[in-house]
Amino acid sequence: MENSLVKSLPLRKVVAVGLLVALGVVAAPFSIPVGVAKVYPVQHAINVLAGAMLGPGPAVIAALLTSTLRNLMGTGTPLAFPGSIFGALLAGLAFRFLKKDYFAAAGEVVGTGLIGALVAFPLAKWILGFTGMAYFFIIPFTLSSLSGAIVGLIILRLWQKSIDRD
Repeated sequence: MENSLVKSLPLRKVVAVGLLVALGVVAAPFSIPVGVAKVYPVQHAINVLAGAMLGPGPAVIAALLTSTLRNLMGTGTPLAFPGSIFGALLAGLAFRFLKKDYFAAAGEVVGTGLIGALVAFPLAKWILGFTGMAYFFIIPFTLSSLSGAIVGLIILRLWQKSIDRD
């Protein structure tokens, strides 16, 4: 019996998601601690790449799997879920509808920096016992997602240049 995920995604997308998840897990030790959160610029770059190259569904799957593995390995926090999932979703949707790589990067920043941060706040309050204000998440999530989105945008443009040369 085949997995329904494998049926719904072409093999190349499944492999690409797996490679991006592996990269996200391997890069997990590269984090910047900010209060109760750990921010991962590499994950934001991966969200932009996955959103633009694979679409919103596979990007969200990659973010969810990466966040799950990082939490299981102890290299992430529960805040990885809202941060990465909303960023990946908006990066994919922005690229799908607006067809520009910089919109994928902007979708990542809005999805993680604003929506993910706002969703992370009550999560941090209930699960981690955080007692600060919501802006405590918006500023670091936005800065982290902005740095990762810029890296993702640079990689997308370099990738496109290499394809154009061939």
